[in-house]
Amino acid sequence: MIQFEKFTLTNGLRVIVHQDLSTPMAVMNIMYDVGARDEDPNRTGFAHLFEHLMFGGSVNIPSYDEPLQMAGGENNAYTTNDLTNYYIQLPAENLETAFWLESDRMLSLAFGEKSLETQRKVVCEEFKEHYLTKPYGDVWHKMRELAYTKHPYRWMTIGKELSHIENAQLEDVKAFFFKHYRPVNAVLVVAGNVTVEKIKTLAEKWFGDIPSGEAYKRSLPEEPVQAAERRLEINANVPLDALYKCWHMPGRLDRRYYVIDLLTDILSGGGSSRLYQSLVKEKKLFSNIECHHFGSTDAGLVVVEGKLVKGVKIEDAEKAVEAELDKMKNELVSEAELQKVKNKTESMIAFEDMSVMNRANSLAYYEILGDAAWMNYELPKYATVTTEDILQESRAIFRSENSNTIHYLSNN
Repeated sequence: MIQFEKFTLTNGLRVIVHQDLSTPMAVMNIMYDVGARDEDPNRTGFAHLFEHLMFGGSVNIPSYDEPLQMAGGENNAYTTNDLTNYYIQLPAENLETAFWLESDRMLSLAFGEKSLETQRKVVCEEFKEHYLTKPYGDVWHKMRELAYTKHPYRWMTIGKELSHIENAQLEDVKAFFFKHYRPVNAVLVVAGNVTVEKIKTLAEKWFGDIPSGEAYKRSLPEEPVQAAERRLEINANVPLDALYKCWHMPGRLDRRYYVIDLLTDILSGGGSSRLYQSLVKEKKLFSNIECHHFGSTDAGLVVVEGKLVKGVKIEDAEKAVEAELDKMKNELVSEAELQKVKNKTESMIAFEDMSVMNRANSLAYYEILGDAAWMNYELPKYATVTTEDILQESRAIFRSENSNTIHYLSNN
């Protein structure tokens, strides 16, 4: 059990303290309840742009990295379709430096044309390099557009179109910041060699007088149930043909999520998994193949993707994938096979919890989902999954009318 204490400042900032005296370090993690799904469809990529802007200096601190490095700290951030996270690790005795830096960023970024121009260039280059010029780089743009018709998972975190970032105006950027990056929409976790009393004092001192902002009420369009299969063929200058298949699945707070998490592991959790054994090792149709899901908060996608061995027809490769999925729909997996992936999940959770950085991140994530305490009840949820659950879920998901398929074909 991960022990923690939680309190809320008068401006709505939720603060979670997790003490671990076995380390000389402290971690500060600030998670904002905003991701790419919260963007205007005509102005996408803003949440990710902010991840960059947040390192461009704030009102009182022109350089973010310099004071942190002097305090022996390191930092990073990530943005997903669901949330945005900033984290710092530094020696516990220098923790106040992290409070000073993060509170100033939350108070107000240094919004200037120069900072926006600099980060805009960086993000535009990233867009071009990873999504426009890289082989297969556009596949998830295309797949999201194929699989989602209404929900804002239609676009990736980087944004729907390069032009949205290129045309981002300072006023739009400011409005997005003051709508979402407020104490009332944030969770602050401090973990490591700390005491609750000290964190209460520091939180009050550095964050207490930041205006709370308005609580963001999410009302996103729901994705309608898919009624017919969708297919797309892309011809491009790529080295090998590739197959991508996706099916809609329930969101993170549904019990079925845990069934699907284990189901994807049975299909693709390493060298002894079904897809690898059958399609890579035995039939030699794919050079690599994997099955995973997006882990998204709202209803997400289960994915099978693989690169074909040269000379293999994509129709044959797809049929072979379908044959493996049919087995999942028609035969119970063995208790031993299910237990194996449960054991793997258990050891993965235990391994993740070893790092104080991961514990801080998990506490923030579960608090955003609904309650930080949920992190302690994940394993029992996996334990209750039965072989019958796996069979029923395979039937519910792997239906052709629920499927989205891309044949990504090589011109070479």
